[in-house]
Amino acid sequence: MANMSPNKVAMPEQDPNVRNKNFKEVALGYTKEMAMEEATRCLNCKNKPCVNGCPVNVPIPEFIEKVAAGDFEGAYEVITSENALPAICGRVCPQENQCEGKCVRGIKGEPVGIGRMERFVADYHMANAEPAEVSIEKNGKKVAVVGCGPAGITCAGELIKKGYEVTVFEALHKPGGVLSYGIPEFRLPKDLVAKEIESVENLGVKIETNVIVGRSVTIDELMEDGYEAVFVGSGAGLPRFLNIPGENYLGVYSANEFLTRVNLMKGYEFPEYPTPVKIGKKVAVVGAGNVAMDAARTAKRLGADEVYIVYRRSEEEAPARLEELHHAKEEGIIFKFLNNPVAIKANEDGWVEKMEIVKQELGEPDASGRRSPVPIEGSNYDIDVDTVVIAIGQSPNPLIRHTTPGLDVQKWGGIIVDEETMESSKDGVYAGGDTVTGAATVILAMGAGKKAAAAIDKKLRG
Repeated sequence: MANMSPNKVAMPEQDPNVRNKNFKEVALGYTKEMAMEEATRCLNCKNKPCVNGCPVNVPIPEFIEKVAAGDFEGAYEVITSENALPAICGRVCPQENQCEGKCVRGIKGEPVGIGRMERFVADYHMANAEPAEVSIEKNGKKVAVVGCGPAGITCAGELIKKGYEVTVFEALHKPGGVLSYGIPEFRLPKDLVAKEIESVENLGVKIETNVIVGRSVTIDELMEDGYEAVFVGSGAGLPRFLNIPGENYLGVYSANEFLTRVNLMKGYEFPEYPTPVKIGKKVAVVGAGNVAMDAARTAKRLGADEVYIVYRRSEEEAPARLEELHHAKEEGIIFKFLNNPVAIKANEDGWVEKMEIVKQELGEPDASGRRSPVPIEGSNYDIDVDTVVIAIGQSPNPLIRHTTPGLDVQKWGGIIVDEETMESSKDGVYAGGDTVTGAATVILAMGAGKKAAAAIDKKLRG
């Protein structure tokens, strides 16, 4: 009989006043006993709404049934039949809007902790399983993948299993894309990312780093080199700015640069790693999405006394996950909702010292359905800051679209694809993830990579 407790088994966490001074993982993970207890809350519904909520269609009730029985390796096999990166997804997926958002247990209580169990199963496998021998029959066809983030890794993993020779071209010196440069260590440990990528490499995927497609080599040149299809999963790494006075002063970062310095270049371990990150004692982060929360929580850990989130809308409109908002508040981040920056001011040496802000009130809903913020006349004021981080979104890098004739793109730069096959306007070229949608979630990018791999396979097999 199902465990009818209305609440999830609580996730053990570091104390907020301890964790806001270190880069160790915040959530400590379930024990075997916790995972098995949580698994008994699943009703094993006949129509499985949770599976419909998963962008990669993991057979969720089946893996939970294995967890309840203590068969953790069996649960891992079920998950990885559809999801190549379970340790990552268990940590960073917005389950509350996807699988758990569809869970019927959520109607009268908390949904089943699907993500927490997925994480446990993946971590258990990494700690206990022996590497499996893999034998895949090759079909003699070559496919190139551009970008080694969630979309690219997933597409490559799916294609290698189908017998293709797959090479991934990654612009940075480390694979992982946003998993390596964007998401902080305290949310997603980089050793774990490396292990997940290694599992795909062990299947036979080749990863070439420091290759900037569009500069080192073009997509047309890849096709000329014998690749019969190309999947573009190069992400959205081009930061957007506010276009207000003072954005070029010293001490103003894009969130992309700030987080890359800290995460990929290990700036939080300076001087052991040669990447300094100067932040001072007061930091303002503009925006209220997950990236803004990551930047604010990172600044706190780097030693800032006061870290502000400055956001022009109200808390209800904040796009960050509730868990991220909750963790940021626990860690002492100061929220300034309905406040909008209008200028950044510097001292005579050009270093940031103040941010001018105007208070806002909510007006009528805009095209997104959110109420538009309207400035309150005469409400301008200054706050003292040493560093400003702009976290208001990213768009795709223009290199690929500028060097690929016949590739249709949106006005804002996203590659236009057929939603069913992920094929672009250019024959044999597919795309998915943030380079198509703009900045979104890891699991949606993975879903796109998986869908594209199936379409590539179908086309190349004729």
